[in-house]
Amino acid sequence: MKLLVAEDEPKTGIYLQQGLSEAGFSVDRVTSGTDALQLVLSTPYDLLILDVMMPGMDGFETCRHFKNNPVTRHIPVIMVTALDEREDRIKGLEAGADDFLTKPLDDVALFARVRSLLRLKQLTDELRVRERSLDTEGEPVLDVEVPSGAHIAVVAVDDRTAAR
Repeated sequence: MKLLVAEDEPKTGIYLQQGLSEAGFSVDRVTSGTDALQLVLSTPYDLLILDVMMPGMDGFETCRHFKNNPVTRHIPVIMVTALDEREDRIKGLEAGADDFLTKPLDDVALFARVRSLLRLKQLTDELRVRERSLDTEGEPVLDVEVPSGAHIAVVAVDDRTAAR
């Protein structure tokens, strides 16, 4: 699974990148919301981790851009910040974040949330593939692009139907 960390504080960015890489994820890192937007439009990611306080475009605005774009709205977003006020959490969730963690980060909680959101994304991706695989009359379409890592089970009453 491919993750993107947008964190302007070098120590925190490196900490997140190394920890998630050691947990088995492929992780890229950028230092601004603008860089995150550009990279996500050219590279498919399975999950985004955004710092709230970044120079230029902050995490709230970056998250809103992702969630308002039909191409990227399905990518789960975890926002991380030193801000710990209730209003900040609400603002992050209203921007479209799927989760909101306060620094200093608890590795166990972070990894649990990452894995949970990735499982949810896999299921959502599979549903999106199924939806795209049917024409307007509900008949299967044969040329369907299956996302990397997705699994599709075919259950049919006979071989002809299964092959179709």
